[in-house]
Amino acid sequence: MDTVFIQGLSVDTVIGVYDWEKKIQQTLLFDIEMTFDIAAAAATDDLADTLDYEAVSNRVMAHVKAARVELLETLVEQVAQLIIGEFNVAKVAITLHKPGAVKAAKSVGLRIVRTAE
Repeated sequence: MDTVFIQGLSVDTVIGVYDWEKKIQQTLLFDIEMTFDIAAAAATDDLADTLDYEAVSNRVMAHVKAARVELLETLVEQVAQLIIGEFNVAKVAITLHKPGAVKAAKSVGLRIVRTAE
């Protein structure tokens, strides 16, 4: 299997547990790696046969902007399930960064790996 990736996908959204966070938009950064067989696309040179990273990016951005959750853990799990379910991806690894959440750190966040059942 092959890996299609999206690095540094920036999305502004409302997220956080504190009252002040629920009144502002914060930037989240997503690094997404998706396991997908690109052999058909390589043979046909047809976008319809591959994993369209622009379509994935647009779908993730739309979901994140509309989601009103408090925890990064909830959001990243939703995004992983969305990608697996809507884009026929065998496995997805997502690193989610929340820069500025801790003053002394460049960024905080988490990384998850999920596989299709």
